[in-house]
Amino acid sequence: MSDMEAARKAMIEKRFGGNKRGASTGGAGTVRRKNKGVAKAGGDDKKLGGVLKKMGMTDLKGVEEVNIIKEDGTVIHITSPKIQASVPSNTYVVTGTTQMSNIQQLMPGILPQLGDESADILRMINQQQQQAQGVAGTINEEEEEDEDSDDDEVPDLVENFEEAAAK
Repeated sequence: MSDMEAARKAMIEKRFGGNKRGASTGGAGTVRRKNKGVAKAGGDDKKLGGVLKKMGMTDLKGVEEVNIIKEDGTVIHITSPKIQASVPSNTYVVTGTTQMSNIQQLMPGILPQLGDESADILRMINQQQQQAQGVAGTINEEEEEDEDSDDDEVPDLVENFEEAAAK
């Protein structure tokens, strides 16, 4: 056994430079690292791409924009999206740059895209606009009444203009 232990110690000394405290990794006298290793980004994207490929996703071409309408009336607007679909599993993946906006901002161009389920949102928006116009209408009516009352009254003559003209 002592021969085996001596051989083991000799092998450790040969492998690790005879350092009794263990391997020398860093500290004084070691080579300086030239550059820091860069972590590769996009690992999650590669994994996601692999999963989508396994699901049999196919690219859908020709879609210019995607609008996702939330219940509170906000719209997630995606211009030039990349769309992948798996019809058998009823799964769609939409990627692209997004913008959050209010449905009123996109209203004229978004009307053809709205379906029956968006009718409630349209009714809510219509009521909000009517209420806003009603409040603004009453304020405008009061201002018009004030202006009309001033315009209808004829001011009293303070002095005789004929005498002033004769001078």
